[in-house]
Amino acid sequence: MTAPIAAPAAWAGPRIKDIADFEGVRENQLVGYGLVVGLAGTGDSLRNSPFTRQSLAAMLERLGVNAAEGNLNTRNVAAVMVTSNLPPFATQGSRIDVTVSALGDARSLAGGQLLVTPLMGADQQVYAVAQGPLAIGGFQATGSSGSSVTRGVPTAGRIASGALVEREIPFDLANQRELRLALRNPDFTTARRIAAAINATVGGPAARALNPGTVVLQRPEGYAGDMVELVTAIENVEVEVDTVARIVIDESSGIVVMGENVNVSTVAIAQGNLTISVQEDPFVSQPAPFSRGDTVVVPSSNVDVEEEPGGLVVVPGGVPLRQLVNGLNALGVTPRDMISILQALKAAGAIQAEIEVM
Repeated sequence: MTAPIAAPAAWAGPRIKDIADFEGVRENQLVGYGLVVGLAGTGDSLRNSPFTRQSLAAMLERLGVNAAEGNLNTRNVAAVMVTSNLPPFATQGSRIDVTVSALGDARSLAGGQLLVTPLMGADQQVYAVAQGPLAIGGFQATGSSGSSVTRGVPTAGRIASGALVEREIPFDLANQRELRLALRNPDFTTARRIAAAINATVGGPAARALNPGTVVLQRPEGYAGDMVELVTAIENVEVEVDTVARIVIDESSGIVVMGENVNVSTVAIAQGNLTISVQEDPFVSQPAPFSRGDTVVVPSSNVDVEEEPGGLVVVPGGVPLRQLVNGLNALGVTPRDMISILQALKAAGAIQAEIEVM
């Protein structure tokens, strides 16, 4: 059995910036619709993708080319969706990365060039404009006989620094008098500890826990700095987090993750493996010489049942996670058997923890 990893003696806990989000300091999702050109015959078939045909004709019309009545029959163009995240406090003129994904029946976007694509937010306002050559991580090769090989996803790619920010999202953090901290894992004890750690650092009642998921930070009267300086002073403060007793089970892969606060009552556990073996031994039955019978294959099955003996193991009450794991390992159980044992313990009321099945 692998020995548990010991934590350093000086470890106190994660920083506030690692367990909480500051109000207003967040990304915003952007999305846009555009065209990728320059594909080597791997783009959309305009017959099966009418939106690509309409977009291509509209683009050519804006450039002074009358293509409404023309017979557009090219596979070098693909309609795509362009997505990106606008970082907090992004200024006008800064660049951000974009992701491009095929919308029609294009086989590959390799070698394509994204044309100017406005990226809009949830308020339908344009915040960035994307354009540039795509970098594709996958590829596809097709032979003349119809055989093909595909690696990765050739219909999606990225453009590093492919969009220019055109509109800023105003948020005056420095002049804020009050700011909320949102805990990523809400907990009463952790919220109180964060507020206490902030007050000890600032030297006054600057923070209070509003609920298990929110801590309110107020700039104290007479504080020399602004809210940015106050956040800088507290974001690296270490806080010991507290978590509820929870067991997470992924039955598809047999993974079991248990928190350190899991405890069990006094209980006896027995586990045994039942193995059923079925062996088929077919033999050939032939008719007598010069008879009118047929030669047939007659099945013969042998069924064997074997059950391994399993003794009771007593797990004393109030034991922490380490003793619980040692007790289950003493039974020699597999991860899938451990899942059944933990669910049986929960059904018997002998385990004080939440069980979450993924």
